[in-house]
Amino acid sequence: MTKLRLAIVGAGPAGIYAADILLKHERSFDVSIDLFEGLPAPYGLVRYGVAPDHPRIKGIITALREVLDRGDIRIFGNVQYGRDITLADLQQHYHAVIFATGAVRDADLDIPGIDLPGSYGAADFVSWYDGHPDFPREWPLEAQSVAVIGNGNVALDVARVLAKHADDLLPTEIPANVYAGLKASPVTDVHVFGRRGPTQVKFSPLELRELGELRDVDMIVHDEDFDYDDAARAAIASNKQIFVIDKVFTKWREEESGSASRRLHLHFYAKPLEVVAGPDGRVASFRYERTRPDGAGGVEGTGEIRSVDVQAVYRAVGYFGSPLDGIPFDERRGVIPNHEGQVLAEDNEILPGVYATGWIKRGPVGLIGHTKSDAMETIQHLVNGQASWWTPEDPSEESVTELLESRGVAYTNLDGWHALDTHEIALGEPEGRARIKVVDRDEMVEISRSGQ
Repeated sequence: MTKLRLAIVGAGPAGIYAADILLKHERSFDVSIDLFEGLPAPYGLVRYGVAPDHPRIKGIITALREVLDRGDIRIFGNVQYGRDITLADLQQHYHAVIFATGAVRDADLDIPGIDLPGSYGAADFVSWYDGHPDFPREWPLEAQSVAVIGNGNVALDVARVLAKHADDLLPTEIPANVYAGLKASPVTDVHVFGRRGPTQVKFSPLELRELGELRDVDMIVHDEDFDYDDAARAAIASNKQIFVIDKVFTKWREEESGSASRRLHLHFYAKPLEVVAGPDGRVASFRYERTRPDGAGGVEGTGEIRSVDVQAVYRAVGYFGSPLDGIPFDERRGVIPNHEGQVLAEDNEILPGVYATGWIKRGPVGLIGHTKSDAMETIQHLVNGQASWWTPEDPSEESVTELLESRGVAYTNLDGWHALDTHEIALGEPEGRARIKVVDRDEMVEISRSGQ
């Protein structure tokens, strides 16, 4: 065989990196790659999962754009796997498929009251403020006091967007409906709760430092959380990231507060117990148990129960993958079962021709850059597994476009994305903004297809 026809499902960083790595990999055959993306635009969570005031992190889009703009990878946007194209279709037209569909759902938090009105998943909120086309345009921002449960970067993003004054988001690509919603928010206090101590947080120093740069927002930390044990002191001394994080906390502890119109409170050693309803059946308070170090790197309960009055709760305890038609799925971990990217059947045997990379492969851990090494492992097995590839009936490149067109699928391509990209940037220019995202899916498709 002289050419590998490869399908990649998912055009976020994981899928694009996998395509790029394969094209640069030493091999004895040619490669033709088609990326399938359920959304009309590429880049996945970089476009729809990173807060709009994170231009440095969003800079990764520049690298992804360079890969796509080389022109040696085709992209089919607005194509839903399982509906517009199936596993049987892929087997008919490709030699193999890599699933890079990520993890976009909120992980569960099993405590009483978590499903009360006024309790939300952070992933849904992120999708709203990032202008995801499949989420409602409106978000109920009615609370003066809000709880955010979690100690990772997503929790800090959510807390920062809630606490930040909307006008300070205007230079970014924040959609107009999101600006209007945040501008009208009555919020005065945002409380972030973590089960462990300040030296065991999962967020990065950069994320933490940015919190302290918010205009007219006081940072509130509590001295009782900083009575470090030997393990915490050792972590500060041996880990540069934790050392920097502790310096930021120390600075905030020394600063005077009370003059700002909004406050962002960080609570550590706080194990979630219950979201409590008020007389109207909506969120009224958040109960937690005070914890302490257990001497073995974890924490244990103290039996001391505390409560904070809040009118909204956001759980930011992780993302979770979604099952895919015809593909094995681990319901407990939210991933496709695999061995180093080779998908495993129910009998734990390797499933021929089917691979995975990114969060759907390893779970939602690690930063975006980790997807590169993740993709390298998967690609190595793909290249070495030629004997187990599928034997497609019609692997021609035109067969796929003919299939989608015969089904009336309004797919978008790279030229279409360029048209949408140019349109969004032009919308932002009169207001001095990076871009203004088009949020409506039909409008995105119309603009894209007019430029194809």
